[in-house]
Order: sequence, then C-alpha cells, then structure tokens
Amino acid sequence: MKKEKTMVESGIFIGYFEPLHLGHLRSILAAAGACQQLHIVIAPSPNPHPDFAITLQDKARWLQMACAELPFIQIHISELLQLPVYESPDGASANINIELTNQKLKDVIETLALPPDSVLFTAATNPLARPDIAQNLILKIMTTPNEPEFDSQAIAQNPIAHWDAIHPIARRDYTKTVAVVGGESSGKTTLVYKLANYYGASLALEMGRLYVGSDLGGSEIGLQYSDYAPIALNHATAIREARANATAPITLVDTDFVTTQAFCEEYEGRTHPFVAACIEEFRLDFTIMLDNNTPWVADGMRSLGSLDARARFEQRLLTIFERHQITPYLIDKPDYDARYHEAIAFIDNHVLKK
Repeated sequence: MKKEKTMVESGIFIGYFEPLHLGHLRSILAAAGACQQLHIVIAPSPNPHPDFAITLQDKARWLQMACAELPFIQIHISELLQLPVYESPDGASANINIELTNQKLKDVIETLALPPDSVLFTAATNPLARPDIAQNLILKIMTTPNEPEFDSQAIAQNPIAHWDAIHPIARRDYTKTVAVVGGESSGKTTLVYKLANYYGASLALEMGRLYVGSDLGGSEIGLQYSDYAPIALNHATAIREARANATAPITLVDTDFVTTQAFCEEYEGRTHPFVAACIEEFRLDFTIMLDNNTPWVADGMRSLGSLDARARFEQRLLTIFERHQITPYLIDKPDYDARYHEAIAFIDNHVLKK
C-alpha cells in the first residue's frame, strides 16, 4: 500500500529575493507542496546591487504577482528584523550561532504573528539543515530540493549576465531604459528598431507621431498646447508596458519627454508643467542624442527642415536636458551605420557594462 504524504500545517520560507529568480520559485513551490499554508518572509539584502534601486515593496510585488493564484501562500515583509538567511554557495560552511539564530527565528514568529509550530523550509545546502544545527533550532527544518543551476549570489552580483534566470515578473526592475532622441530626420526611429533587433529588446514607440495619427487625423495642423499632456501620458504608459514585458536587459525608447517639451516650446512658446513633471517623475536611465547633421527627409509631418530650425531645435533639446540635470550621450557621426555601431558600443560599455 502506498503511504500517503503527510503535510505540515504551516511553513516559513525566508529569503532576500534580490532578484527573484526561477530557482526561488521552484523552491517555494516545493515547500508549498509540503504544507497547508506557506509564509514567505522577505528580508532586506545586506549587499544590494548599486545599479538597481530595489525596495522591499518591489520584492513583495514580484512575489504577490507570481503567487497571485496560489492562495495558500502569504507574503510578509521584514523591514528591521535580522533574519537567518544563507543564500551563498559557501553557506554550508558558515559558522552558525545557535542562540542568535533561535532569537532571530523567535523575533520573526512573534513580530509577524506566524504560527509558533511552523516548519522552516530551507535548501538542502543551507547550513541550518545540517543535523548538528537543525536539532538545536526552535523550528523544525524541512529541506527543498537543491537548484544548482541557480546561484543566488552570482545572480545578485550580476543580474544582467543571468537575465534568463530572473523571474519574468522581476525583469521590469532590472531592464535599463535607453532613449534615442534627436531632431526631426535625425534617424532616431530607424536606429531604435535596429538596436531593438540587435539586443532582442522591447521598445516604446514615439507617441507624438502616433497621437497625430490617432487624434489629429494625420496632420499636425490641429496640434495645440492641450495635446502635449496626453502625448506625454501615452508615452509614460508605453514605456511602462515595454518595461513590464522586457525581453532584454535594456528597453529602447523612441524619443523622450524632453523631446515632447522641446516641441511644445518650439510651437507654443511656453513650457508645459505636466511634461516637465513627467521628465522628473519618469526618469529614463540612459539617453543617446543624435546630432542633427544627417540629410533632411520630408515625410509630410516634419516641419523643422532648415539649417537654422534644426540647429535651434537641437540647442533647445540641450537646454532642457541641462535644466533637468540630464546628460545625454551625443553621437555626432553623420553616417548612419557609424551611428549604429557607436550606439552599440555605448550600450555595451555603459549600460550593460560588458
């Protein structure tokens, strides 16, 4: 007769989850299969990555979304608690202070009001699972299968190099936005598509041009001051969606809020406060600015084609960037292919830091 599996009533799973990766979820699912209620406790990382500003709330959001259809899993945040987390490969050789570890576990149970008879789930390589340690802890230890292909420490130190291991829910916070800006007919849209194909990246399209087509009948003749706020809002939504569906460590953005502001100042003679707020609130990580020294190509929607107009608009862009303390990377090569290769070099060296 096959012996039925015995499930414990309550389990606790503690981790940094920075970033949340597929190995975490596999371990969580293994733990959830052995208990009726699993409590995931998120701890602040002692060594957060300097290139990514990840909050406990970010990590809670990832886990809430990943486990949204699993009602037997509850998510908890530990702001101040010192938790017994051992995610490094050499954790098995860590020197464990039994008394201190037990006090930390007791604090977790009492502060978060978790069942005192909960089982603590750890990886089999966790030092807390060692028999000489486990037998002296206040919580019973149960182990989850090892996931050797997911090294939490290596993933935390270099998320970009381990992009495929990061859970899709968390990738939006680990992709870097790269805007490509410039005056009319500077080749920015073509460059964005080339870069998106090169890196396999998602992209946010230029909203001004789409707005003219969807709301103004395909001509800028009806464009007015009140249109710049919805254009900026649509662009913010497009960027958010592109990041949420990030397919690579970079997400490309065709033009930016600075460009929208520059057109508003050019055509309306005044700065739009909502667009200015968008520049500050939705800061993009990197900006590549293309010099306006490529051939002018009329497409029926472009109107700033004279040398004076192109020079004036370029200076306007630089002035607004300076106003908002944004330093774009300027590519001034007139050759399109040279621009493409310089953009790749910039992204590789400064964004992806290869």
